[in-house]
Amino acid sequence: MTFEYAATVPYVPEYVRVNLGAPGTNSAIVTVPFTEYIKNVASSELYPDWPEEALKANIYAIISFTLNRIFTEWYPSRGYNFDITNTTQYDQAFVNGRNYFDNISIIVDEIFNDYVRVPGQIAPLFTRYCDGVQTTCEGLSQWGTVDLADQGLSAFEILQYYYGSDIEIVENAPVLNVGESYPGTPLRLGDESLSVRNMQILLNRIGTTYSAIPVIPEENGIFDEYTEEAVKAFQGIFNLEQDGIVGKATWYSIERIFISLRRLAELDSLGLDYGYIYDSFEYNLAPGSEGFIVELMQFFLSYIANFNEYISPVEITGIFDSSTGQAVRDFQTFYNLPVTGTVDEQTSREIYNVYQGVLERGENGNA
Repeated sequence: MTFEYAATVPYVPEYVRVNLGAPGTNSAIVTVPFTEYIKNVASSELYPDWPEEALKANIYAIISFTLNRIFTEWYPSRGYNFDITNTTQYDQAFVNGRNYFDNISIIVDEIFNDYVRVPGQIAPLFTRYCDGVQTTCEGLSQWGTVDLADQGLSAFEILQYYYGSDIEIVENAPVLNVGESYPGTPLRLGDESLSVRNMQILLNRIGTTYSAIPVIPEENGIFDEYTEEAVKAFQGIFNLEQDGIVGKATWYSIERIFISLRRLAELDSLGLDYGYIYDSFEYNLAPGSEGFIVELMQFFLSYIANFNEYISPVEITGIFDSSTGQAVRDFQTFYNLPVTGTVDEQTSREIYNVYQGVLERGENGNA
């Protein structure tokens, strides 16, 4: 895992290191995917019933603020081993383990690698902002964006109102460590291109783990009905709009999952058992845990639940929430494990073994 930023070009990082306290305090540091960090901050600071243009303007400001902190190495250059804090006195609100609002999550997926800057400058603009009610500042007023959106201003016009007319939105900034960048336009049925072929290859590789994704028979760069079915299945598993179209949100989700699976496969190829793989990720899954390993465990449990009515259904969110804890307790009870509601090495091994057994029986038509 790398946190290095290119010296001259702003990238969207794979992860953000968040200090759960003010600088200089002995606080825990959590590492979260960039998009999840933005969704968390936006869901912590904004109201989901605000006008969409107001939400977009605020999310642009949150993204730019974050990228400025990372690009300038604001905290590492001062000797800290994190990128940003969760203290609003210095940075942005971040509530570790919280859920996200659906409409905010959708907006973030679409614009997470777009940011504000002044033309001619390299660094993302330091988009200072405040709520505009309890605190005011020289920057964007969060509540003020609501009034401006109600007057008919677009997100960009709202940003110009607060940061000046001489700004621009940089779209589709390169994403660090995710391979091919988004081709710029959505891929859909009937398209033919190298980007389609790259996407087909990744989906087929992901399908070796997520068996609900049907195989695309030919990785030939032609977006046919088989490809559309595979895309829809992927979108269904990872809670994306199930339209069979590969827009920005689906494209980067495919790449993120592929890279995580490849990292897992690299460990597996060394002959390590599954419990050791979990140790290598430094995960002991419990309420509040987040990330790909949680997603993978939720997928195993949800697949098992299709064939075992005793185990509660669980959504694949990547967040260890109450429903995940209940499914874990159900599993532990049914398979005579200590009922803790957390996933240690013993439970992770058993979940994986049961998943493999159910998968093999299902493939043979005996599930």
